[in-house]
Amino acid sequence: MQALTEAQIRESFTNITEPELERMTLPGLHEIVWEDREFLGWRDAHAIHRGYIVYWREGRPIGLLIKAAGSRTRPGISAMCTLCRTPRPGVQVTLFTAPRAGQAGIDGSTVGTYICSDLGCSNLIRIVPPKSAMQPDPDAVIATRAVGLTTRLDSFTQSVLRAS
Repeated sequence: MQALTEAQIRESFTNITEPELERMTLPGLHEIVWEDREFLGWRDAHAIHRGYIVYWREGRPIGLLIKAAGSRTRPGISAMCTLCRTPRPGVQVTLFTAPRAGQAGIDGSTVGTYICSDLGCSNLIRIVPPKSAMQPDPDAVIATRAVGLTTRLDSFTQSVLRAS
């Protein structure tokens, strides 16, 4: 992923109101290893139910406001993140909804999907599998995972951008 500035991040959002944008807190951008990410995802330090995803799409950054559901999965239940396709304990995967862009979002239309609660999908896909006959090149496995994650994120984004 290409590095982003604070200004690029703030200007990238497509489904956020001006008051929400003003209240948004940013992560420490100087701490991010950009080349090890497909997207920048973080939870708001002042409103933990809000999360944000920003990534490069068609040559420009695009940002999405996502909101965590109030209820959690029962302990002992497994779940899978839609983006990174990593099976995890249910408490580590959250239903996030994103308001649709434009008037549809203002009217209350949302799109939902299950995503890693900490938005750390880029880290999870980089867990190197052991070399085996089925997976002889761990770097190729990670590259394939990265393409899949980006494709699924594009699909989710397209749903958010669609009028209804």
